[in-house]
Amino acid sequence: MPGTNLTREEAQRRAQLLAVESYEIELDLSGAQEGGTYRSVTTVRFDVTAENGAESFIDLVAPAVHEVTLNGDSLDPAEVFADSRIALPGLLRGRNILRVVADCAYTNTGEGLHRFVDPVDDQAYLYTQFEVPDARRVFASFEQPDLKATFQFTVTAPEGWTVISNSPTPEPQDNVWVFEPTPRISTYITALIVGPYHSVHSVYEKDGQSVPLGIYCRPSLAEYLDSDAIFEVTRQGFEWFQEKFDYAYPFEKYDQLFVPEFNAGAMENAGAVTIRDQYVFRSKVTDAAYEVRAETILHELAHMWFGDLVTMEWWNDLWLNESFATYTSIACQAAHPESRWPHSWTTFANSMKTWAYRQDQLPSTHPIMAEINDLDDVLVNFDGITYAKGASVLKQLVAYVGEDEFFRGVQAYFKAHAFGNTRLSDLLGALEETSGRDLKSWSKAWLETAGINVLRPEIETDSDGVVTSFAIRQEAPALPAGAKGEPTLRPHRIAVGLYDLDEASGKVVRRERVELDVDGELTAVPQLVGQPRPA
Repeated sequence: MPGTNLTREEAQRRAQLLAVESYEIELDLSGAQEGGTYRSVTTVRFDVTAENGAESFIDLVAPAVHEVTLNGDSLDPAEVFADSRIALPGLLRGRNILRVVADCAYTNTGEGLHRFVDPVDDQAYLYTQFEVPDARRVFASFEQPDLKATFQFTVTAPEGWTVISNSPTPEPQDNVWVFEPTPRISTYITALIVGPYHSVHSVYEKDGQSVPLGIYCRPSLAEYLDSDAIFEVTRQGFEWFQEKFDYAYPFEKYDQLFVPEFNAGAMENAGAVTIRDQYVFRSKVTDAAYEVRAETILHELAHMWFGDLVTMEWWNDLWLNESFATYTSIACQAAHPESRWPHSWTTFANSMKTWAYRQDQLPSTHPIMAEINDLDDVLVNFDGITYAKGASVLKQLVAYVGEDEFFRGVQAYFKAHAFGNTRLSDLLGALEETSGRDLKSWSKAWLETAGINVLRPEIETDSDGVVTSFAIRQEAPALPAGAKGEPTLRPHRIAVGLYDLDEASGKVVRRERVELDVDGELTAVPQLVGQPRPA
């Protein structure tokens, strides 16, 4: 069954057929300093629901496959391995055991197991990056988010190196590191970071909870690593998220690893977050740069719950993964009493939201809830609509249902789906329960359409300057040429403020605020009738 590009239909069929129990992965990285390839041995235990004889496949990208053993029977790699897939014929009903021995390749593209040689010390530094479909570059895997399993890594590394993974780092025996199995997680958030990394350690402790914390970077950057500031933001996140989510941090430790040549900002590997090492500032930077770094740290920490504990079933809900992490990270920055950045929502409006407005007026705009038919579609949708508009619309959803109601719904959602997979409808259902709002029509209007809305006030006053009529008109401008879809009027939850100039202080002061739902072309605001017209 050839094809490097997994389709949603194939993933759905495979999820109906298989339930994956565990992976045992042995990697020999003892030659990492020289590069080339490394030996990868994967043992997968999975259950099959169909009768004997069913067929499926497992994913692997490797220069060579040496052995494929299914339920004790050897399969010829030349016959079953092609185009990033290993065919699995003659599956048994119930438990199956697959063993794959392959040579996998180090990369320098930021995919799979990335290898970088530091010109300062000529040492190699490795780290994995698996989102979207690149765990298959390191071990044989059922590469889709809804086939969760436990992962047990055994790694052979050069002497003097450190190996970090999702589970706590064990003491090595003869340069072999045997990690405890992870909880049930998706393939794309497993991780290995290997090399002679420098590290600083601390702990988050509160109310009897104790979570080991680690920060890692290359030794050549150690003099610039401001670990105290990074730990401070991390502790604020732990404190705020656990209170808001009413769910304890779900993993055994929390490491943050600043790694070289990283393609993105950071990656939410469970308990082992990788972050681009440009965030280890080598010289003086603006406070805005520290604010962005803090938001990235909090964004990845929020993912430990939304994304790692509870994971999307398929990639069409990627926007919600990222939007939730963005919303909660900025909410934490704005609300935590010890935060240096209480103005974070202003930063969001000036950067993230303006990016969304620009992207939504280009011919390339698309609905937030894009139809993801295959893995190639996912890569196209890492854009300003998925991230920036998605985060802006999630903020609108919070306003629409109410912040307290939103977090009560999220708390129920985490408890109901811990270590499982969900769809958008699962979260919306929880929010409908806590808010009493019907979110089906809201979801359709906001998530399945493209383009902006324009809101403007229509005000009438009498001769004395007193407001006799106040309404909000909503417009839906035509979409750009080439964009798909039709202009759409949407429901909005907004506030209207009346502002005057205080002559004594010279400041603009709000003297009235009305919060309301806006829907359709014209929405009256009778609460403002009788007010003097504001400046």
